[in-house]
Order: sequence, then structure tokens, then C-alpha cells
Amino acid sequence: MVMKASLQLKLGQSLTMTPQLQQAIRLLQLSTLDLQQEIQQALESNPMLETSEDDDNQNPEPETADSQNDAAETSSAEEASTAAESSQDWDETENGPDWSSETDSPDNIPDDLPVDTAWDDIYQSAPASAARNDDENDNDFETRNSPTETLHDHLEWQLNLTPLSERDQAIAHALLDAVNNQGYLTSPLEEIHSGMMDDSDEDPLELDEVEAVLHRLQHFDPPGVFARDLQECLLIQLNQLPPDTPWLAQARLVITHYINLLGNRDYAQLLRRSRLKEDQLRDVLALITGLNPRPGDTLDQAEPDYVIPDVIVRKHNERWRVELNPEIAPRIRVNASYASLIKRADSSADNTYLRDQLQEAKWFIKSLQSRNETLLKVATRIVEHQQGFLDHGEEHMKPLILSDIAQAVEMHESTISRVTTQKYMHTPRGIFELKYFFSSHVSTDEGGECSSTAIRAMIKKLIAAETPKKPLSDSKIAAMLGEQGIKVARRTVAKYREAMHIPPSNERKRLV
Repeated sequence: MVMKASLQLKLGQSLTMTPQLQQAIRLLQLSTLDLQQEIQQALESNPMLETSEDDDNQNPEPETADSQNDAAETSSAEEASTAAESSQDWDETENGPDWSSETDSPDNIPDDLPVDTAWDDIYQSAPASAARNDDENDNDFETRNSPTETLHDHLEWQLNLTPLSERDQAIAHALLDAVNNQGYLTSPLEEIHSGMMDDSDEDPLELDEVEAVLHRLQHFDPPGVFARDLQECLLIQLNQLPPDTPWLAQARLVITHYINLLGNRDYAQLLRRSRLKEDQLRDVLALITGLNPRPGDTLDQAEPDYVIPDVIVRKHNERWRVELNPEIAPRIRVNASYASLIKRADSSADNTYLRDQLQEAKWFIKSLQSRNETLLKVATRIVEHQQGFLDHGEEHMKPLILSDIAQAVEMHESTISRVTTQKYMHTPRGIFELKYFFSSHVSTDEGGECSSTAIRAMIKKLIAAETPKKPLSDSKIAAMLGEQGIKVARRTVAKYREAMHIPPSNERKRLV
């Protein structure tokens, strides 16, 4: 059989993403921190990029005729960039948002970029803010950068200051290794004792010695550490209170004998068995609730995560104004000195390298501009839709899905998803991720829709106003919402309540 080569023509359609489009999409989904790192990496790798300082008012003079033309085009691009607005308004009294300019999305970026393009050569994330005082920047530097002390470190520091024999020191370290982050001893004393036993030792270790060292360690700070269970933890804290503390003896009685009744909120049985009156038991419970059931949490806390908002929303002259945060990214531009070295007719390796770097720099600046313009456009539409939340709170949040914003800004839902992920909005009511403003809906009796976020706020409000002695059940909350025209099932109320970390009604019961 003979194989014969031939040429064939086929007609078909395919979607090709240019490197520039891929870069624009990648920058669009970056968080603020990742964006800052990306810009810093671009500044280090591309000599054509530089940061734009406020005091740079003059550019170096070009040296050749060709470079004069390039510099003139760069200068005109800089003047064009200064006219661009970095904020948008939504006027409650007018018909819709006041757009400063219409910009292309990353999907519309051209496939090729000429070197002599008139695109803006300066990227400015937002208007420059006033310079901060150096004293404010240096304030509390050690506190912000020092590592957090863990519970284990705190207990070991106290152990090193405690005079103990060498034998007791070994026992104490074994006990310390068995303490979890909440301050509880996780291993039985018998297991710790057997793990320290040495058959060749002439004086074998006794269990009573381990227990004696444990009782000594239970006086460490914070009160309640090295306890083996909740009952012992609370009793340790009660024993460290002054003897003349009111209701101390009665609190020990309740914790020692009736802690199960206390946990089940069975106050009727607790009153009968402890032989306390209702007002006396109320004072006893006030003392007990002042104790810490997880003493280790006071020290072993995770490092706080600080959020830098991408957009800022404020009300000015009855208009909600949306603007980019000027602190999220440095302002960068094309280095005019290096750009002036490019000669159009020169095809040398050095000139080609500079030309390629200039093209990449302009694409990077354009991608950054597109990212922020898209972010600003989406944030403005969200503010337009959720004015009720901004004016009156969570109960006035409206249902919103990605397709609603996608249709409003004429972009794909995937683009909206990238824009709203790990992007934050600073409002007078707090800082929220853009995805927070999107929620499903529940039908109302009047044929309308109610946001799930608004329903959660209503549930939280009803529970906050309930009688502690007789808390509302999930069925009762569903019925009360039904009276307001909101159709919601009991299991839906339970799901929303659990999402807000609110305990069920039997655990919310209080003796008042």
C-alpha cells in the first residue's frame, strides 16, 4: 500500500485568545495584594515601565528626529490620560448613572499593538491622595510586625519561671505537650504517666506525682488551663476568685452537681434541686457566664487579615459616589527616556528589544486601565441596584444575580464573576466583598421578590427582639415572616440561622 501526500483546505471557526487578552483577563481576577505584586514584578522586569511621581513635571529632551515624534505622541497620550475620570456617580434623583467615559472590556482589546499607538502611556489607578505623615506610617511598627505569642509559648514562659525539681520539670513538659489550643489537657493522666515510665529507674514515677504537678500547673495564666474537661475548667476559675465573691459557693454547687441541667437549660429542675430562688439562681448564672470555657482562646488567636477596599462608596450632595481606592496600586507609566531611544528604521537586536518592551509596557498599562474601568463600572451598577441597602440596611437588600449586572454593563457573566471575586467595597455600613451584594430571592405574597440577605437580617432582628425566657422556634419565625408576606419554610429558616451561627431555641433560652 502506497501512502500519498496531499493538500486539503478546510473551513472552520475557532476562538483564539491572544496573549494580550489572556493578560487582561488574568489581571482582572487578581486581588489587590496580587495586583500589587504583579505590578512590582512588571516594574522589575520591563525597563520601559517606571512609577509616576507627583514631582516629575519635565521629561528628558529627545535626541533624534524619530524620537521627537515618539515623545510627542507619548506627551499627547499623557494629556489624554489626565482627562479620564476615576469615579462615577449614581444620582438618586436622575435617570441612572453618570458615566464619565465608555471603555472597552478586555474582550475588545485589539490583536496587535503598533509601536506608534496613541494609547495612554500613563496608568493611574485613581486620583493621588494627600501624602501621609511619616509619624503615622511609623506608628506602632513593632506591634504590627511582631509575631503573636501562642498559648504554648505563654505557658512555657511561666514554666521556666516556676521553681521545680528536674523530675517535676520533665512531668510539666509532658503535660504541656498534651495541652491543645483551647487550654485543655487532651491526654489522660494515666497515658502521660505510662509514657514517662522507665523500667530501669530505681525510683519509679508514681501517678500521684503527675497529678501533683498538674494541680500546680492549673494555677497558671490564663485561669482554667490544664483542665481535663469543662467542669474542671470552670471550677479552677471559681477557685481562683476571692473567697468573699458573692454567690461563689452556690456557683461551685451548680457546676459540681448540676452542670448537665445547666447545659440543657433545664432551669425548672435546677431551681428545684439546688433549692435556690429564681433571683438567686439568676445571680449565680451571671457569675458562671462570666467565666471562660475556652481559656486558650484569649492568647492563641490567628493573625488578623486586613482588607484593602478596591472601591470607595460615599454619599455627597444626595448622590452616591463610587470611586477607586487611590491606595490599591502605584501609578506607572512608560519611561520617556528609554522610549526616545527607539528608531523606527533600525532593525538591530537592541532596537528590537526596546521596541518589544515598549509594546509590552503599553499592553500592560492598557490592561490595568481596562481592569479598573471594568471594576468601577460593575461597582457602580451594584450601587445603583442596592441603594436601599446603603440607605436603610440589610433588610432592604434586593435580589441580584451575575446575569443582571452582566446585561447592564454588556459583558459576559464570567467577566462579572472575575471582577467580583476578592474585590471589596468600602461603604458607610462597612467593608463588603462585591459578591456580598449578590443573593438569591424568595417569592412574596404580593408577587414580588425578597433577597435571602434581607431575610437573614429579618431573622436576626426577630431573634434579637425575642423573649429570652421563651425564645422563638424556627417554625414560629417562619410564621412571623409569612405574616409579612414572605414565603419561607421552617428548614430554610433553620439553614439561614445556622449560617449566621445562631444556636437553636433550646440553647438560646435564658433565665430572666
